[in-house]
Amino acid sequence: MILTIDMGNTNIVVGGIDDTKTYFVERVTTNHAKTDMEYAINIKSILELHGVAPADIEGSILSSVVPPLNATILSAVEKICGFTPMLVGSGMKTGLNILMDNPKTVGSDLIVDAVAAAQSFPCPIIIIDMGTATTMSVVNCSGCYIGGVILPGPKVSLDSLSGKTAQLPYISLDTPGKVIGKNTIDCMRSGIMYGTAAMLDGVIDRMEEEMGQPASLVATGGLARFFTPLCRHEITYVDDLLLKGLLILYKKNCGDAQ
Repeated sequence: MILTIDMGNTNIVVGGIDDTKTYFVERVTTNHAKTDMEYAINIKSILELHGVAPADIEGSILSSVVPPLNATILSAVEKICGFTPMLVGSGMKTGLNILMDNPKTVGSDLIVDAVAAAQSFPCPIIIIDMGTATTMSVVNCSGCYIGGVILPGPKVSLDSLSGKTAQLPYISLDTPGKVIGKNTIDCMRSGIMYGTAAMLDGVIDRMEEEMGQPASLVATGGLARFFTPLCRHEITYVDDLLLKGLLILYKKNCGDAQ
């Protein structure tokens, strides 16, 4: 089993995966104040809850968009497993041609998502990842990563709306029965839920128009499952897409790490 770790701005996703299945996917809060020992306890607790012993972990890989915490997480895993995880970064073999102005600046999570999607879905592909930010990445018909868009995530938008308006409360992400709300809460929910879905649909239409052909549509991330059912496009939700991508990258690069 490979221990995969995806460190985002809000959550750190910890998973156990091999070629046959995903054994577990859990989330802990990203906290800059925590020490490597505290993170080690978090990760060890996850393993114990799922009946996984450190000896069952044959390797590990970390994808991160929070560089200041990289050393902390790497050290935490080493305390548990006795080895340092592979870190997704520049120079790693991906099998993906990245056609960007500066490929080194592309977020590692975007590349990992694209690697996994390109192995499981026909190209071209639009990959939606909904977390703190919403990203939409494009792999063209030749299997090349050609770019995408970055948008504020739904919770960021909602927190900004509630935090900067005196009379609008903080609300949960629940889907109202109708688009046209009859009270403040339902109006806000309708705006964030249906508004986000409409935004996704609109950007997909424009991307497909720009490419000149329809694309496979894939979504992942902690919030995507709430919004994809509201979209008019057929979007496949894959909860463990990034973990699958990390496994692919681990296998492509494990020889170099030895």
